[in-house]
Amino acid sequence: MTLSGKRILLIIGGGIAAYKALDLIRRLRERGVVVRVVMTAAAQEFVTTLSAGALSADHVFTDLFDRNDEHDVGHIRLSREAGLVVVAPATADLMAKLANGHANDLASTVLLATDKQVLMAPAMNPKMWSHPATRRNRATLQKDGVAFVGPAKGEMAESNEAGEGRMAEPLEIVAAIEALLAISPKPLAGRKIIVTSGPTHEPIDPVRYIANRSSGKQGHAIAAALARLGADVRLVSGPVGIADPADVTTQHVETANEMKDAVEQLLPADAAVFVAAVADWRSETSAGEKIKKVAGEGPPALQMIENPDILAGVGHHRKRPSLVVGFAAETQDLVSNAEAKLAKKGADFIVANDVSHEGGVMGGDRNKVRIVSKAGVDEWPEMSKDEVATRLAALIAERLKTVVV
Repeated sequence: MTLSGKRILLIIGGGIAAYKALDLIRRLRERGVVVRVVMTAAAQEFVTTLSAGALSADHVFTDLFDRNDEHDVGHIRLSREAGLVVVAPATADLMAKLANGHANDLASTVLLATDKQVLMAPAMNPKMWSHPATRRNRATLQKDGVAFVGPAKGEMAESNEAGEGRMAEPLEIVAAIEALLAISPKPLAGRKIIVTSGPTHEPIDPVRYIANRSSGKQGHAIAAALARLGADVRLVSGPVGIADPADVTTQHVETANEMKDAVEQLLPADAAVFVAAVADWRSETSAGEKIKKVAGEGPPALQMIENPDILAGVGHHRKRPSLVVGFAAETQDLVSNAEAKLAKKGADFIVANDVSHEGGVMGGDRNKVRIVSKAGVDEWPEMSKDEVATRLAALIAERLKTVVV
């Protein structure tokens, strides 16, 4: 029982998903976890303190100014005694409070006072989840080291509402807790792994460039997941609007040629994962000044030349890593194109994803991939990009087990 004896502080936010928090308490208690519960005022509108207290076999904390609980500065004690703080459901309000440093009730004060890892399981209406303010708050929290599980897509409690915003199921949250708290050897300790991420920008003039829609979310998530398994991760990132992952050495580049040079300078390595969506072509020349429109004349002709194939270059390099993983972003013939890429690039396997209008992966938060190798095709279900990263990191660790350092 990897969680037996662990202490968890569970903060239950206000929302219909609060009923799932009761099942989460039960699942954790089954595994020998000591669970203490904080409930917001809004949470008490959905589930009772009596229910949470009966399941946790402990007092439920609700009031920042409770005379009995606060005689020894109870909010500080609560925030420090647990090994992990879990917020489920994590409402838009709780996320906003922590992201912006607000502390006006017991839950938000505990979150601001804790020195422990925080895991949030968001739950809210899809429009709230996709709102720019919520997106900004999540990005801030992730940069601050807060971990997330979910949300999932599905039907909402509200009539005729569906989309991304359902709280992760209790067992999914338990798995995320196990991953954060498990005390076990790091399977990738001592391994050096190169990861590329994001797009490249190929200049036309000082203002314009050729690029694609890659956000870098999947590559950065993979780098972070590999680091969590103990790897020495060297991330080569094209221009992105997201933060560098924690515990990862990141090098920023602009163009395909810069990315190629950076990767080759990092060789040798145990593995290389090529997630970056490198531009296939670039303009043969880049104007020194902005190209101006001229009345009566059409657009200037661009002479295009092919960019270096970084994956193929490393796949056939004399310092080739023991494991080479490529990505194939396709809009049609997904598997056949990935199989052709596998043979041509010298990769051990290709992670193929559909970026057509229907697939909708590039720039989004979820992904559905197929792992294409000489052994066949393994189709993974749709999941968040963080979940894809965690699963792929575990696969890489398994493949490297047979490779001697």
